[in-house]
Amino acid sequence: MTWEDGDSYLDEMAPGVYAFVQPAGGWMVNNCGVITDAAGDAVIVDTTSTEKRNRAFLAEVAGVSARDPKIAVNTHSHPDHTYGNGFLPETTTIIGHHLCREGVLRAGLAATKELPADYGDLVVRPPDVTFDERMTLHLADFPVELEVMGPAHSTNDVGVWLPEQKVMFAGDLAFSGGHPIFLEGSMNGFRKAVQRMRALEPEVLLPGHGPVCRGAEVEKVLDELEEYVGWIESIATSSYAEGLTPLEAAMKHRDGPYGDLPEGERVVCNLHRAYVELTDYEPTVRLAIPTLWPEMVALNGGPIVSHA
Repeated sequence: MTWEDGDSYLDEMAPGVYAFVQPAGGWMVNNCGVITDAAGDAVIVDTTSTEKRNRAFLAEVAGVSARDPKIAVNTHSHPDHTYGNGFLPETTTIIGHHLCREGVLRAGLAATKELPADYGDLVVRPPDVTFDERMTLHLADFPVELEVMGPAHSTNDVGVWLPEQKVMFAGDLAFSGGHPIFLEGSMNGFRKAVQRMRALEPEVLLPGHGPVCRGAEVEKVLDELEEYVGWIESIATSSYAEGLTPLEAAMKHRDGPYGDLPEGERVVCNLHRAYVELTDYEPTVRLAIPTLWPEMVALNGGPIVSHA
């Protein structure tokens, strides 16, 4: 299968290293990963948002590994990447940043009310093991490096890097074909994270949302992400000087160079974050998706829908 087919599929990025890709990559429709070794063990990268999607993912994992996943890595705490933790075997150890654990526990299942879908029988399960900077997993025949790269998309972003295979599982440090979002992290941190991934020179990159990137596509998507941050930065600087609110600025620029990308409502979130980092702007609400949901709906011109 391919991205254009519209159904979830497994894409082998290197021998024994797979992406579980979920079109069309919008709200609550994320990618996951599977890393297998010569001993038959598996490490998975993220889970997904609904019972049905997680059971489909775990069925694919069972098809390429000899045993249940030994380890699961959460790239960050957001529910589309962690709601499936509760469907993992009890013997699977979940690893994440310490703020990821806190975020999963604090958020609970609140997102199911913001974005209605058939979530199934969800159970909140945070990471069992946490770390602050970096960790290396030693599989039977190669290492897997976990590197804290946030705050960027969130406060607790972790990149999963396979140095021998030159494969990067980026989580939501990378989006392909849709608007990125760094409301709950940092605009400047997001740019730095993209630059850090570029410095690793990955040959294959799995974004959190969007198809697998290979070869020249990797450089292209990283360039596009940096350019996007520059666009938000420019709008924030000029719009604040004009006395516009982030929502007014987003409305003014809704037909700009990224007007055709899906999830355009995220622009107002990114502008809120940019205003805080670039000016003396004092937000009237906590900079989090739930509190800015009404502004996103206004920018979208109607309810925001998840296809999870």
